[in-house]
Amino acid sequence: MIVSTIMKLRKVLPMKFHKIPNETIQRLPMYLRVLQLLYKQGTNNISSLKLGEFLDVNSWQARKDFSYFGSFGTPGVGYDVKKLVRQISKILKLNVAQKVALIGLGNLGSAIQAYGGFNIYGFEVVAIFDIDPKKIGTKKNNIIVENVSRIKLLKNRKIDLSIVAVPSSAAQDVVDALVKAGVKGILNFAPCHLKTPKKVKIINIDIATDLACLPYYIPTARRQR
Repeated sequence: MIVSTIMKLRKVLPMKFHKIPNETIQRLPMYLRVLQLLYKQGTNNISSLKLGEFLDVNSWQARKDFSYFGSFGTPGVGYDVKKLVRQISKILKLNVAQKVALIGLGNLGSAIQAYGGFNIYGFEVVAIFDIDPKKIGTKKNNIIVENVSRIKLLKNRKIDLSIVAVPSSAAQDVVDALVKAGVKGILNFAPCHLKTPKKVKIINIDIATDLACLPYYIPTARRQR
């Protein structure tokens, strides 16, 4: 009786109640990028084996990743590339334009703002904030740099995403201001731990920490040369 009840609940509960591994979510943008490229090159259908080869992922892993969200492929045929692009975009909520606010216009912030890879996924940096009086009021790719004190106005501009590229000493104050302004997702480049409410998703990118892992994978004999 209990088992049958659980099975019925699984059929009616929305997908959001199912625990989907973070690793799966992290692979979806990679699938999407490859599929978009293949479609531009004229590929209309692709097997899970071929798709997995592009990303060095087992075919069964690719099928499992997609199975969390439904049945997308056709046995013996594979995946319709255009349709799969549309489905993954919808899952990641990239089927609509995503506005982003950039906080910090130092060397790192300037490089991030100039990065062209955001366009692949439909992201658009529409607001830039900094504390430097020399930068405030100037234009960066047709975007006027604003004082960080104006972060609170993001709520009225319907911007839910932000990139933080400020020093560690200022990062928590900036994040607190973003949370108050209604930002729901933060990509943080400051090399420090930041506190946010559970309703706010924060992803930390620490280049130095990732680089510090690399020597471990280098053969000892080679390092001693």
